[in-house]
Amino acid sequence: MSSTDNTDHSKFTLFGFSGKTRILHLTWFAFFMTFVVWLGLGPMMPFIKEALSLTDQQAKVLLILNVALTIPARVVVGMLVDKFGPRIMFSSILVLGGLISIGFAWAESYEQLAMMRFLSGFIGAGFVVGIRMISEWYPARQTGIAQGIYGGWGNFGAAGAAMTLPLIATNIDGADGWRIALTVASIATIAYGILYYRSVTDTPKGSTYFKPKKSGAMEITSTSDLALYLLMNIPLYLALGVLAWKLSPAQMGLIGQGTTYVIYAVLAATYILQAWKIWHINAHILSKPVPQLHRYKFKQVAILDWAYLVTFGTELAVVSMLAMFYVSWFELPKITAALLAGIYPFINLVARPGGGWLSDRIGRKLTLIIVFAGITLCYLILGMVENSWPVWLVVAMTIIAGIFSKAGSGAVFAMVPLVQRRMTGQIAGMAGAYGNVGAVTFLTVNSLVDYDQFFLFIGIVAGFVFALILFFLEEPQGQIAETMPDGTVQMIDVK
Repeated sequence: MSSTDNTDHSKFTLFGFSGKTRILHLTWFAFFMTFVVWLGLGPMMPFIKEALSLTDQQAKVLLILNVALTIPARVVVGMLVDKFGPRIMFSSILVLGGLISIGFAWAESYEQLAMMRFLSGFIGAGFVVGIRMISEWYPARQTGIAQGIYGGWGNFGAAGAAMTLPLIATNIDGADGWRIALTVASIATIAYGILYYRSVTDTPKGSTYFKPKKSGAMEITSTSDLALYLLMNIPLYLALGVLAWKLSPAQMGLIGQGTTYVIYAVLAATYILQAWKIWHINAHILSKPVPQLHRYKFKQVAILDWAYLVTFGTELAVVSMLAMFYVSWFELPKITAALLAGIYPFINLVARPGGGWLSDRIGRKLTLIIVFAGITLCYLILGMVENSWPVWLVVAMTIIAGIFSKAGSGAVFAMVPLVQRRMTGQIAGMAGAYGNVGAVTFLTVNSLVDYDQFFLFIGIVAGFVFALILFFLEEPQGQIAETMPDGTVQMIDVK
């Protein structure tokens, strides 16, 4: 029985290109490229809308379709990466994602645009793959800062797309500038997918890549956890139902009522099928309890899911509405509002790695307690905002709130790889999907209420999750057990 895994435990270094540092840089850039081709739609939408004479409603539908598939895709990709490994999965997502993006760029009808954009939502699942890759290469005491850099720098792909793609499009004569800009980015993504496959391995030399014993659903180790797992899958389907509702006659009126009901029925049937799969894989624990050595607590997964719903969900929602908030409430010029709102995504470069680094230094639970206290307080204060407040104070408060939320995302994924190694992809996939559920939830609320009520809602939800973390989350301690291919047990440090 081994006392630890075989991961390199040398000092953490950021500047260099060998060993695990090389894997970190290659992997965060893979994540960066997925965000370029996925979230590049936003900054390119004005060009697409003008070139194809799209209505406001048609443009909004494309933006909704762009995120719809990401929720189930992150769950599915989490299962696949645990089974096949991050090297093949990340490379496949980059190549296939690039091809779909090219298909979107040269679509001739709105129906083709919509279908390609819906399919491109799976590119957003690439994030999950890197979580497993980084966890294989970095020991527990360094996983926070490594995952933080991976997530924070990779997330910057959205800003990279905003800074480069419109520039390419504006420097090309004719109506096809946007098509060429997206094609250039897509070809670069495909090329990097091939390079990534040729440049990385799933684990350091001599390490074992642990895989789940069964695929199709997460392995649960107690009956109470089985019930909680079934409950935790429901919000994923509800979020997709909300997206369908947004397209229905009750909201945007872009699909018929009959189609809306069909989507609801398909979602309900899919959940029932998923519940059956969960039961099929885990029913044996009712008659044959899992040995204590191999147990883990699913409540850890559930709390991290809700935490990421707040942190990443807030990130996506706030960055989407911040410029309009500044314009509507404080009558700032549009360009000024855009520049002030543009500060928000840049925070990720430092805040998310900072949350991971702090987790490594003072503990996972304590860091989450601190950041969620900050998130709750900031958004409750913003919930009282009035247009008579000084603009500089409101901007400062949104930036501070952004620092806490992005540091929180880093803190969540500093802990995700320490729950159960062989299921890191599935755990990351579920947490990542909950992040998108948060975005759907918060943006839906934003469309129904005033901005101050929107901020207040975030603060209340954050306060609820703060209580879950404070009273129910447990600090990772000691070691987790994984079974080697030959049947022997290996213990992996989580502290």
